[in-house]
Order: sequence, then C-alpha cells, then structure tokens
Amino acid sequence: MSLDTAETEAPSAAERIAGLLRDRILEGELPPGSPLREVSLATDLQVSRNTLREGLRQLSLEGLVALVPNRGAAVRRLTAADVRDIYRARRALEVQAATASALVEDEQFADMEAAVIAGERAERERAWAAASTASLRFHQALIALLGSRRLDDFFHSLLAQLRLAWGETQDEELFQRSWAVRDRELLDLLRTGHRTQGVGALLVYLDDSESQTLDTLRRARTA
Repeated sequence: MSLDTAETEAPSAAERIAGLLRDRILEGELPPGSPLREVSLATDLQVSRNTLREGLRQLSLEGLVALVPNRGAAVRRLTAADVRDIYRARRALEVQAATASALVEDEQFADMEAAVIAGERAERERAWAAASTASLRFHQALIALLGSRRLDDFFHSLLAQLRLAWGETQDEELFQRSWAVRDRELLDLLRTGHRTQGVGALLVYLDDSESQTLDTLRRARTA
C-alpha cells in the first residue's frame, strides 16, 4: 500500500468514535471527571461496546481518558505538569505556524477569521463556553497553515487536553473574557505581514494563557 493511499483511507469505526468524543471534549460537552459509561455511550453513538472500547483506548493513549480496571472510563483531570507540557508544544508549533504564514495565500486565513468572528459573537452574547471553543478553533486553524495532516491531528488532541484544564474554572466569564480581542490582534498582524510583531504577540499570549490556566488548576485543586 502506498503512503498516499494510507493517508486517504477512511477512518475505522473506532477512530470515528474517538473523533466524536474528542470533539465533545474540545467543545466542553464532556468536562474533566465525566464518567464514560459503556452501555449508555455505545447506545448513544450506535456502536458495539467493543468498538467503543477501542475508541476509548485511543483517547487514553492521547491523554484524554483515564481507564481504571474494574471501574470503567472517565474523562481525565489534568495536572500542572500536563499543562506546562501542553504549552511547550503549543509554543513550538504555533510559532512555527506564525512564521510560515508568510508562505500562505490570503484565503488560507479564512478559517482563522471565522473562528475570531465566532469568538467575538460569543463574547457579546456572554456565551463563554462557545467563546472558549472559538478560541481553540482559532489556534487549530493557525496550525492548519502548516499544511500537515499529522500536525493537525496531533494539535486537535492537544487542544482537547487543554480544554480539560480550562474546564476546571469556576468562573468561565472571568477566565475567557477578552481572548477574542487578542485572537483578532494576532490574526491582523499575521495577515498583514507583520510576522515579527505577530510572533512576539503570540509568545506573550501563550505566557499569559499558561499562567491563567495554571492558576485555575491550582484553585480547583485547593477548593
């Protein structure tokens, strides 16, 4: 089988289930600690329990699900070490993507623009969960500028993990307010070719986001 053929193969049933659950985590529908009961979940997703188990094992390998013998599966709770590692990866990949924005066509910024618009609308409507999702989708679209399916898949899982850390917040408005403005600023800098300023703004952005996420996690653990 050629590499091209392998890359375009349809996903297996287990991979599709893993994808559906990964998206639910990224969108905040499955917060940290949520039990993943086999019978009800298999019925909801209309798959066999064996297929579901395979999907859950995949998410376990990605760090999204905890599998406990004789107790079943649950959405993971992240540690501070997890968060710091996520941001190490974010800096490496997002700075590379921001730098690579010099090589892309204007229309390739469309998904980033759509995510910013969604975030701005969500903030106006005070729909803070939707604002969180829009910001994650913005950064997912930034990585898509690199044109790598493997990096897209990896980053999708990484952002789903990050959403678990964000899900620990007790004040979603305080946590999420104003990030759409910063996403807009970053998009405008990259789209107009101000990459040096854009990378600088991105690094400050990620530093602030990491600190806020770690503070949120610390408060949740000591509550």
